[in-house]
Amino acid sequence: MTLVHAPSPATTPARPRPGRSRPLRRHAWSLLFLAPAAVWLAVVVIYPVFATIRYSLFNDSGSFVGLSNYKNLFTTNSLLIPFRNNVIWVVIFPFFVTVFGLVFAVLSERIRWATAFKAIIVMPIVFSTTASALVWTNIFDLDPHVGAVNAAVQAVSDWFNPPGAYPVDTAAGQTVAALASAGDRSANGAILSTATVHPGDTVRLGLIGISPLTLQRLGAKPPRQPTAAPGSITGVVWRDFSPAHPTDRSTLYPDEQGLPMLHLALLGAGGSSVASTTTDTRGLFRFSGVPPGTYRVQVVPSNFQAGFTGTFWLGPQSLTPTGSASQTAQALLSVPLIDVGMIIAYLWIWSGFSMVLIGAGLSALDRQVLEAARVDGATEWQTFRRVTMPLLAPVLTVVFVTAVINVLKIFDIVVNMAPGASQQQANTLALQIYNSGFSGGIHTGLASAIAVILFVLVVPAMVWNLKKLRASNT
Repeated sequence: MTLVHAPSPATTPARPRPGRSRPLRRHAWSLLFLAPAAVWLAVVVIYPVFATIRYSLFNDSGSFVGLSNYKNLFTTNSLLIPFRNNVIWVVIFPFFVTVFGLVFAVLSERIRWATAFKAIIVMPIVFSTTASALVWTNIFDLDPHVGAVNAAVQAVSDWFNPPGAYPVDTAAGQTVAALASAGDRSANGAILSTATVHPGDTVRLGLIGISPLTLQRLGAKPPRQPTAAPGSITGVVWRDFSPAHPTDRSTLYPDEQGLPMLHLALLGAGGSSVASTTTDTRGLFRFSGVPPGTYRVQVVPSNFQAGFTGTFWLGPQSLTPTGSASQTAQALLSVPLIDVGMIIAYLWIWSGFSMVLIGAGLSALDRQVLEAARVDGATEWQTFRRVTMPLLAPVLTVVFVTAVINVLKIFDIVVNMAPGASQQQANTLALQIYNSGFSGGIHTGLASAIAVILFVLVVPAMVWNLKKLRASNT
């Protein structure tokens, strides 16, 4: 009998299991297809990061200066302004864009025309930031006839303080006293007749410096000689300038014009007003039933009151805090008015994006939890504050951090909305990189240092946001 010895297990050759191969060989084709993208990523992302860090250590002539550029960033007042503006954006914008997005998302679930409402809110994000900036530049225009904001403010201001028919342009240095041709100026900015009058007398008041365009708008006609009337004081107020007789004053000529819609007051001996009237289209007026006495005719100050002429919302002025702080500290703590306008415009653009994200979070909520809260007797506000808000906290946090990342790199709306006079006051870190690196003289080292600082500020927020997104997906 022949014995056949089986091979020892230790000497038995291991056969590779089907489907198992070396990792490198298994992923070779995948790596081959990913190689061009990886090379391109290294060229356009990774290399510029290290190159920017390197350039930030050199000056404009190429000499190594170490951290000198970073020191200049935090010791130069003009370079601290971009940091201040970025802080203003980070403090204000993310909070309000999250609140508006939450409000719009909740409203879109409660109204019947939700689709149209969402379309209206989301529509601004479809347009480019440059186009939106140009739209809001017109909305904030200084001229109330162009800018909607100033037009609204003018309507409210004119309701409480109606402007006169002949407003004095104080900005151009015009005064009420300069309008008096044959009269005296009183202490309260009015114009008085030179001589005193009695019932039955006539008065002639000539004014100069009145715009012909104003008279044309008011429908002025050539003046006439006033007719005396017993028991009354009559007179005429006219524009005392004749093109045919430019040096002759106090004489009525056919080519002159009366001053219509001029409010007049009759002052008694004590200086108090005893009667009032208004001139007609020829500048004629009459005070009827005047008791015996001595009077003067006054052109009341309200005729020359200027109305609201507009606020330069995009100007260089700032909301500066009061106190004993130094001038530099006040400049850094002030809030430029243009920042407020640009934040409003940016909220208009990005509130729709915030609404979409928060709306997606709302639609994913467990409705049974909300119904249970209502069954337990919770009001709508209590349900929203104690149930909806905690459940939406991860989504709200993602929206908030995304807004922070967005405004840290804010550039396009600033460069398009801020006029030249306000460019420095509205400057941000991203805009300063452009100004230092590409305009007004090339300062590569300084621009690179600002880019590194901005990179250091943005990357932690991006990493944290990615972690939150992954956690919410799982």
